[in-house]
Amino acid sequence: MRKAIIIFVRKPELGKVKTRLAASAGDEKALEVYKALLQHTYDITMLVDADKYVFYAGEIEKNDLWNAQGYIKRLQSNDDLGGKMKDAFIHLFDDGYDEVVITGSDCFELTTAIINQAFDKLEDNDLVIGPANDGGYYLLGLKRMITSLFENKQWSTETVLADTITNIKSLDITYALLPELSDIDTLEDLIRYQQKLKA
Repeated sequence: MRKAIIIFVRKPELGKVKTRLAASAGDEKALEVYKALLQHTYDITMLVDADKYVFYAGEIEKNDLWNAQGYIKRLQSNDDLGGKMKDAFIHLFDDGYDEVVITGSDCFELTTAIINQAFDKLEDNDLVIGPANDGGYYLLGLKRMITSLFENKQWSTETVLADTITNIKSLDITYALLPELSDIDTLEDLIRYQQKLKA
């Protein structure tokens, strides 16, 4: 059983990451938060027993934390988010992987255990999805390519999860849900997360 995890990242550059957060908190704060998210994503994925592929938006950073052993660097395709994800999945299924999970670098609440749970659920389901509380999802796992999941969606809106589940049900395939988590996209998201830590 060949398993892989795809991690979507951006090169951490001032003014080019977490733009919705930056609109309220400033570019420096947004960059600081994004670097912390990248470190968190690295820390939790390094413990996952699967091949690890880091897909960069724009350009591949030559020397960064993903230079660590076990991470393979690739470039995201020049498409919308759905197209980028579709192309990444196709790339790995064409390489012969049996189970592929994709995640971003936006979620402090994501853990190694939840990623492992995603692979566990794929053993008995065609698909696994990690719902985010903003109406999107933080993780998607597949055992085979299902192209329609990446088409005809309003990406980065609150309808993505609902539209995806409607899509899944129309295909008559089995799916499992992971715990609902919070992405960090806005200042409000960051404040809520910091308040949870203090609780």
